[in-house]
Amino acid sequence: MNAPIANPGQPVPRHRVLAKVVRQQGERYDEILTPDALLFLADLERRFGPQRRILLENRKLQQGRFDDGELPTQPLETSHIRNGSWEVDPCPPALQDRRVEITGPVDRKMMINALNSGAKMFMADFEDASSPTFDNMINGQINMYDYARETLSLKTEKKSYSLNKDTATMLVRPRGWHLEEANITVDGKAMSASLVDFGLHIFHNGKLLAESGRGPFYYLPKIENYQEARLWNDVFNFAQAFIGIPNGTIKATILIETLPAAFQMDEILYVMRRHITGLNCGRWDYIFSYIKTLRNHKDYLLPDRAQVGMDRDFLAAYAARLVETCHKRRAHAMGGMAAQIPIKGDDAANAGAFAKVKADKDREARLGHDGTWVAHPDLVPVAMDVFNDVMPGKHQILKKRQAPRISDEAMLRPHSGTVTEAGVRTNIEVGIRYIAAWLCGRGAVPIHNLMEDAATAEISRTQIWQWLRHGAAVQMEGGFTETLAERLYTRLFNEEITKLKTELGDQYEAQRFPEAADIFTQTATAQELPEFLTIPAYNILETE
Repeated sequence: MNAPIANPGQPVPRHRVLAKVVRQQGERYDEILTPDALLFLADLERRFGPQRRILLENRKLQQGRFDDGELPTQPLETSHIRNGSWEVDPCPPALQDRRVEITGPVDRKMMINALNSGAKMFMADFEDASSPTFDNMINGQINMYDYARETLSLKTEKKSYSLNKDTATMLVRPRGWHLEEANITVDGKAMSASLVDFGLHIFHNGKLLAESGRGPFYYLPKIENYQEARLWNDVFNFAQAFIGIPNGTIKATILIETLPAAFQMDEILYVMRRHITGLNCGRWDYIFSYIKTLRNHKDYLLPDRAQVGMDRDFLAAYAARLVETCHKRRAHAMGGMAAQIPIKGDDAANAGAFAKVKADKDREARLGHDGTWVAHPDLVPVAMDVFNDVMPGKHQILKKRQAPRISDEAMLRPHSGTVTEAGVRTNIEVGIRYIAAWLCGRGAVPIHNLMEDAATAEISRTQIWQWLRHGAAVQMEGGFTETLAERLYTRLFNEEITKLKTELGDQYEAQRFPEAADIFTQTATAQELPEFLTIPAYNILETE
């Protein structure tokens, strides 16, 4: 194994200390948490952890300016990048055709099914679609380890699972910069979860994947500005030198799922140009970020989540700008998630769900996206048929189209619509159901015929917070209007809890609904909006 490489001008410490695992280890953990791998993690944390913490503090400072009245806009200091003539590095063959990507957690059976689904790509998600229990995270790494060595399989009492000859190309989404891994420490402090997920994967698998042309490929979440993207670029440079693969071998797609990042798409592509292949419309987290970023601005109040569609207002502008920006720089512009899942036992409802997926994917393909996401294998052929019809080539990067110029004002225009009693109730119920499942170790959860992840719960609780903060007028089921204040919220919350208790019986306690209800109402009604509900929820998860 190569010795860790020092930063220029920085001496190599005489006595290196490994990252420390402070959690009981399970079967095969020793294959992943080796001394060499833990030494590599410690190097990553010591080199890049301080800058990560600075950037997180900068987020707070920027949010303070937004709270005081500023609005997101394109940075003046980077106008030369936006106006310059440059392109990202060429895309490797394995990533050129991305017309349908399936996403899901790093559970072994779900990974095998996703890889065999017929999709072009599979995004293995350590973040929003996975509950970050230590077992989930390390077992996910074991699965990645086996995939790289072409030994990924599973045998249960009922069935055996193995990979087909032709499978989807795998991309890995590590957790975001804001999250930490409490079970691995460096110098007595919890490590960056991003560096743990990326570090273990690249250390064990990077060279093997590079040699076979299957990677290493990543999706990077929750980035808020080009400085945070540049930190990832620095991490990539170091990791490639360490494991001995050419610079630029690592390729990433960045999710534009925060409002500030949407105003820096050119800049993000530029600082990552050696290592990036495209940007993705992370629509659910983007709605969450829109609410969170503009939380003090009453003029940007959003209606019920069901009325906030991709076909208009700030979401339509965001998607159009992403396509325009990516294609100008010869990068892929990836579409967003179709959360619908098959509805068993109801043919009419199932047909309706599939029709919604088809219409959404048709909109994306005609807008110019080079591919899209689905959450269930049965939806792969639906999305594939749409993109095959509209996009006969591998992508639409070179297709000539009249791209509209999207103004910053359009990027902020809120959806018109109503706040309804049903919308408030849905946010409470769905938010609590998801958090309860997350606390039980499940990150991708079917709720009301949709596959939900952490972004759904974030939207649910931030919408409640926004409506409470600005006294939204709620259209009640009786036909009258009532202001959403603490009294009304408490009544609706208690009624939804009563329904859940009646439905679940003894399972209400067993499935951790009391804790979920507490987390939801605390993060939805706090005087100052908590940045992420997954942070307080993680503290509970790790004390179980």
